[in-house]
Order: sequence, then C-alpha cells, then structure tokens
Amino acid sequence: MTTEFRSGFACFVGRPNAGKSTLTNALVGTKIAIASSKPQTTRHVIRGIVNRPDAQLIVVDTPGLHRPRTLLGERLNDLVYETWGEVDVIGVCLPASERVGPGDEFLVGEIAKLPRRPALVALATKSDLVGRERMAQHLLSIQALEEKLGIRWASIIPVSAVTDDQVGLVADELVKLLPAGPQLYPEDQLTDEPTETRIAELIREAALEGVRDELPHSLMVTIDEMGLRAGRPEDRPLLDIFASMIVERDSQKGIVIGHRGERLREVGTAARHQIAALVGTPVHLALKVKVVKDWQRDPKQLNRLGF
Repeated sequence: MTTEFRSGFACFVGRPNAGKSTLTNALVGTKIAIASSKPQTTRHVIRGIVNRPDAQLIVVDTPGLHRPRTLLGERLNDLVYETWGEVDVIGVCLPASERVGPGDEFLVGEIAKLPRRPALVALATKSDLVGRERMAQHLLSIQALEEKLGIRWASIIPVSAVTDDQVGLVADELVKLLPAGPQLYPEDQLTDEPTETRIAELIREAALEGVRDELPHSLMVTIDEMGLRAGRPEDRPLLDIFASMIVERDSQKGIVIGHRGERLREVGTAARHQIAALVGTPVHLALKVKVVKDWQRDPKQLNRLGF
C-alpha cells in the first residue's frame, strides 16, 4: 500500500532564544535562518524546505512576537499573526531549561484566539540541558496548558537541535499533521530565500556576535552590488560583494567599526567564510557602515528596506 504524499507549512513560535531558528536549520539540514542569542534576530519570514519521499514540509521561520517599540516592531508582529493564520501546524518551542512562564502562556493564548487554528505541537527544546526528573516536570507543565488555555496538543516532544536528539521524530510528527497534497517546490530546493538575502543575513549574524544589547534592533544589512570579478581564470573565480551595514546613530557606527576598524574586520572575516561556504566560491567582501537616523520608525525607509 502506498502512503499518500503530504505537503504543507509549519512554523515554530516561542520566546526569544527558545531554539526556533536552530531547530529550523536542523530540520532542513542546512543553515537557512541565522541563530543568535539576541531577541528579535529574525526579521522576515524564511522558508526552509524538508524534502522526503512521502512529503514536503515547508518550515517557516518567523520573527518572534514581542512588545513593539517601533514601526518595524509593529510590522514584524503583523507578519507573525499573518503567518500563523496560513500554516497547517505550529510548533511551540518551550525550552526545557526554563520554566513555562507568562510569556509562553501569552503566546499560546494568542494562537488559541486565531479564527482558523492550526494543529499544535509542543516542543520541549534544549532537552540536552536538563536531567530526566526536570524534563518530567516540564512535560507536565506543558500538558497543563491544555486545560488552562483551552487548546489541544497533537503531541509533546522533547528535542535537542544541538545534539540532533529526536529532530527526526519532530519532522515525522509535523508531516503527519499536513494535508495530502502535491510537491510545492523542486525537490533539490532547500529554501525559497534569495541568495542575496541569505548573504545579507550572514553578515548581520556576524555583526551581532558579542555586541551590546542596543545594537541588534538597529542593525540592517543591504547588498549594494554583487558579481563575479571579470577577467579571472575559470578555475579561480572570485565573487565581489559590496554591502552596507545600516545603523541609526553615530554611536552605533562606532560600535560596529570598533577601535581602528578592528571590529569591522572581524565581522568581514567571519561573514566571508560563511558566505564562501554558502556560494561555493571564494569571496571578496567590502563592508561599509552607514547611519540612517531612526530607520526603524520611518515608513519610507522601512518600505525601501523591504519591510
């Protein structure tokens, strides 16, 4: 008996740093979403594609729901609600290393209010960080949310994307909840995100490493120009990338550049290695830092930057 082919969309939600992007990358088998310990790192909807003989699961990595302080924040929240209403399954990431708290309850409560509620799977992420007893307590707390918030978990799964523990089981459970349907993307495709956007995100990820809390929200990266360098031998190509790192204030520009440009060089080196691995070609990366005052609050700037 042949099983019916299934296809559809799933997304992960959770508080900042709950392991959403790391789990997305583990499921897809390649890095499509940047992972950072900074809240609100994910800025737009990224689709990662899990291809299997019996199914095609499209994992949508969304920005985290948060209390917006800027117009950008409001637009990102709108994007989250829009995505929730369109997916077939929502995986709620509840890190085993932290107690289920008001933030988690608020998130699940918001999903419970959706006019069309997707199937819900609870994921006890970061299972590698706790012992058996702590995990048992955590799973009971997750189960208690059913009665408290009037929801029903299709399943509750402990998972660690870092140690690859039960990632396959998560994929199986999500696929089970998808509708029967045809393949939606070519089977060799892992994301529908343009290469240029992925490159900009890798630069932003490198820039976010080890910076102060005020910077992550204010930092944006745009690719100004990109192309293979002319006149190079065929067996020795070089990809030239010229990118701008956009911040909101002069003080932030100083942070990104660092003492005598040291920080900017570190960012360039880290990003270049990641980009070369992504495109399979040696890369020359030229970075500049621009100040665009309060771009997160300016509708014109947000539209220009694609938000």
